[in-house]
Amino acid sequence: MASSSQCYHCGLPNDSKQIFETQILGDTRQLCCPGCLAVAQAIVDNGLEDYYQFRTEPANKSDDSILSTLDELAVYNDPALQEDFVFDEGHYKQIQLTLEGITCAACGWLIEKQLSKVKGIKQVAVNVQERRALVTWLDEDIKLSQIMAGLKRIGYHASPFQADEHEASYKREEKAFLKKLGLAGIMTMQVMMLMAGLYFDWFGAIEQETRQYFYWVALTLTTPVVLYSGSNFYLGAIKALSAKTVNMDVPVTLAVFGTYIAGLRATLLETGEVFFESICMFIFLLLLSRFFEHRSRHKAAQISANMTQYIPVSATKVNADGTFSNCLAKQLRPEDIVFVKAGETIPVDGIVLEGTASVDESMLTGEFNPVNKRPTASVYGGTVAQDGALTIKVTQSLKHALVNQIVRLQASAMASKPKAALLADKFSRYFVSAVLVISAATYGFWTFVGNEDAFWITISVLVATCPCALGLATPSALTCAVAKLNKQGILLKRADALEQLNDIDTIALDKTGTLTQGKFSIQTAWFAEGVDKTTAMDIAVALEARSEHPIQQAFTGKIKHKVSDFEVTPGGGISGNVNGSAFSMGSASYCGVSLPANLPFVANVLLVSGKTLIAAFLVSDKLRDDTQATLDMLSQYQLMVLSGDTQENVNNIVNTLPIQRALGGLSPEQKFEEVQKLQQQNKKVLMMGDGINDAPVLASADVAVAVGNATDVAKTAADVILLGDSLLSVPQLLNVALSVKRKIRQNIAWSVGYNILILPFAIAGVLSPWMAVVGMSLSSIIVVTNSTRLLSK
Repeated sequence: MASSSQCYHCGLPNDSKQIFETQILGDTRQLCCPGCLAVAQAIVDNGLEDYYQFRTEPANKSDDSILSTLDELAVYNDPALQEDFVFDEGHYKQIQLTLEGITCAACGWLIEKQLSKVKGIKQVAVNVQERRALVTWLDEDIKLSQIMAGLKRIGYHASPFQADEHEASYKREEKAFLKKLGLAGIMTMQVMMLMAGLYFDWFGAIEQETRQYFYWVALTLTTPVVLYSGSNFYLGAIKALSAKTVNMDVPVTLAVFGTYIAGLRATLLETGEVFFESICMFIFLLLLSRFFEHRSRHKAAQISANMTQYIPVSATKVNADGTFSNCLAKQLRPEDIVFVKAGETIPVDGIVLEGTASVDESMLTGEFNPVNKRPTASVYGGTVAQDGALTIKVTQSLKHALVNQIVRLQASAMASKPKAALLADKFSRYFVSAVLVISAATYGFWTFVGNEDAFWITISVLVATCPCALGLATPSALTCAVAKLNKQGILLKRADALEQLNDIDTIALDKTGTLTQGKFSIQTAWFAEGVDKTTAMDIAVALEARSEHPIQQAFTGKIKHKVSDFEVTPGGGISGNVNGSAFSMGSASYCGVSLPANLPFVANVLLVSGKTLIAAFLVSDKLRDDTQATLDMLSQYQLMVLSGDTQENVNNIVNTLPIQRALGGLSPEQKFEEVQKLQQQNKKVLMMGDGINDAPVLASADVAVAVGNATDVAKTAADVILLGDSLLSVPQLLNVALSVKRKIRQNIAWSVGYNILILPFAIAGVLSPWMAVVGMSLSSIIVVTNSTRLLSK
């Protein structure tokens, strides 16, 4: 125990001029320097101060530079710097972090467990496959620099996610992987040749001195493999044990050091067996399986990362005097005007003011047919103007552009893990504990019966049953599935939605903009006696110009009137003051009037001044080209339509479609109630919609899909967003969900089945350590390879 004049952490003399102290185990302890104080405080803050109670030796003196490292992180608290990568989520802030030092699924669990205990952090979701963390926190309780410092203290370097830097981080990790893998591979070959020659007596009858010489050579070659190539596993084990838990790196570390120390002892004492070739092969094959995992998750992550690489650094800004100037794309703000030439990439999201062009949106939607853009059309950052020139008004800054939203939403998707993933994570931790107990019992039994190979049998049990494959079973399949959907223009906001899609038995669809094209036109119009048709149309155009509903497309023309006190009633209509008079447009029930008996058609849009009907319109659109094909592919589900349009219009649209039930004239509340009724009958409902009036029912459905050019409100309520304009994406989504379910089941069945099958052979002593090494590594490689097949289907 350190005296009061010695550092409680490292045992060295304390500084007589400066006092560093903190509370440890209920008492104030003196420390020698800022470095020891920082480390000791981190140990206490993480609930690990029992370390000081049970340690047998003082710790090493801490590096004083740790404080300067943590102080450097304070720069991330600067609001100006946060502007580029921190997003506001109501009262909370959210950031994506790139993490270095992640080796396996257990690292993600450890980070989530450690940070979730910190006051002010609402959510931590680690995506091990993409080496990212999504953190949501309350800035009043904790600062970003403190979150990053907390990660630094438990051994993980965090930095704000930026596509280029994230790729550089991957390259650094890949380079380190290859160095360790290369060293382990070369040394494994050398040691295998030496030891195989001894085992199979290829060298003939050799003297004991020569045999010992070969052992020393093998020991020399094995040592760098153990100390350098295998270091990732030991660090993972230390991180887990420091958090008072176990992961798959723990049995690996015990097996490696147990075999190495036993071989070292046998070499020094010139008695007993050595298995240096098994250690080298174990580390090499385990590194190889993790390298394959590393490469496969990067391949999946690249599909998402590719979205950001198309966004240009610069843009051509149109100044107030009509002149052009170059600026950084990230400096653009809403209402700025930019000019895009043919062949250039559109820098940010906006609306076309002038010009026409064919725009390649394949990087967003997965559809390679160019989309023709005209004035008032929306364009998105990262898409390419193939021909023509466009003048665009910016609607979103680069930070909030659609491509950046996609990357963020994908990170959010991995925050909600499916039940299968949670079960596998929990099972793997229990399985590791069971393996350790079984290994101890195996050693005890064989020692009791006097088997001199008890130690080596125990090592075989530790190696053969390492649950690496189980830890990879679910996350590897999910990552590949999300990447595949992204490539097809399907954005997933919740990973567990993939699991729920397999339970769906009912699909409810909105009509306007979902089944139909959402391109409305006025089929016929009626005007009250004495009403000037031109004036009435001008008023209708002015009101509809402010609406987000697709029906506004039918009312085109120059806006001649200013509108004040404008209001939208989802599922009902719109209202506002035009030239000092109150007008409303919408359904008859919303406007509070009755249709005249002499009206020659069933109007679905009325224009009313006060309580006086001044105009009536029949507005309709056409079915999408792929509606019939899509619904035919979904015929195994109960299909129904929930629409706010009149029942007559709904019937006209669905009479040729395989729809079992079609309800029209529904308000948003009534749509919500219909879905609730289905769910009360134990139906699992997928709802598809695109408008503001669909938001409540989308939020209540088991799985919600926002289709085509859905409103922002609908996208917020949805679980899945179709970036393209094709309904055929829905059957693709359901097929991928089914494939993921199969892959996860196959992976778990293989990994659990392998461990159950191999365990009796390992306990019985049938397997030698090298056989256990080969079996364990092949099991992990098979699981990763099976998951990657999702990308190619």
